[in-house]
Amino acid sequence: MRKPYVALLPLLMPFLLGLLTAAPARAADNGSWSVHPVSSAVAARPYFYLSADPGQTVEDKVVVANKTAEPLTFRLYAADAYNTARDGGFAVRSLGERMRGVGAWAELSKEKVTVPGHKTVTVPFTLKVPEDAEPGDHPGAIVALDQRIDRGDGSVALGVQRAVGARVYLTVGGPTLPALAVENVHISHHQPLIPGLGDSTATISYTLHNTGNVTLKPKVALRAEGLFGRTLLTRDLERLPSQLLPGQRVHLTERWTNAPQLDWTDVTLTATATGTKESVTASFVAVPWLAVGVVAAGTTIAGWLLIRRRRGRPEGARGVHIRRLRRGARSTPTHPHPKVGQPAGG
Repeated sequence: MRKPYVALLPLLMPFLLGLLTAAPARAADNGSWSVHPVSSAVAARPYFYLSADPGQTVEDKVVVANKTAEPLTFRLYAADAYNTARDGGFAVRSLGERMRGVGAWAELSKEKVTVPGHKTVTVPFTLKVPEDAEPGDHPGAIVALDQRIDRGDGSVALGVQRAVGARVYLTVGGPTLPALAVENVHISHHQPLIPGLGDSTATISYTLHNTGNVTLKPKVALRAEGLFGRTLLTRDLERLPSQLLPGQRVHLTERWTNAPQLDWTDVTLTATATGTKESVTASFVAVPWLAVGVVAAGTTIAGWLLIRRRRGRPEGARGVHIRRLRRGARSTPTHPHPKVGQPAGG
């Protein structure tokens, strides 16, 4: 039976790799060790930028630097990259996951390396692009995984392994197609029961999907219009992935405070990137339902009272008077009065 911390490693590795490879344009570094391409004749390279045609092989070298005083042992492997669903950050697959691009095509000369304290080790690797490889961008990384398991303070049965990866931006020759889609747009609207007594907030959720074969730097503009084309909001969204990788989806949300409390609102999201643009519109109705309910109930009660009043007075009173007259007519004696001058007994 595996220990608890070992069972949790596959779940924690993508998260740790995502954090450790999301650094700015410089060598991947966590303070204890770093991983970066070997310097070129001109300058140091922060990442691997490689180009190859289908069927071609590329050779390069990766450097692992130990910044501690003690020797460190690493497991080296190549991995595919992806966007995290949480915020669209750049992350790489963990060891043992299925690879389809760089992680499957790159082969390191060493799978395990021990780096002395304050020293570096350079490891060559080859990247063989298959004949049937799809053209476009295939991002990945060369990862150095610390063989040690960090159990923290030991208070819980949990352990993690740390890793650092040097990004690989591989472009396979052939036709390229930039394409960006906006999907699953949904708006949830919350407002006070009584207009003016509280804030109204709308949350717009949507999915950005890179449906092409090149890496995109997306921009999204939000525009909201009310009845009669009134502009309620225009905003350039900021919480976006800096790189949306081919085939990747990222789920995002945008909060709109002080949203309308009584209006028909059309919300349009326009996503753009180099060579592609798409707009999607969704609508919501802002109605103070409590106020509407009170007005509707008052109208119903007023109508009911008016009908009762009309039925209870004029027609009812005339009906009683007529019935009394009819009863009086039926009570009239049936024998006529004696004619004047006719004897009473005759």
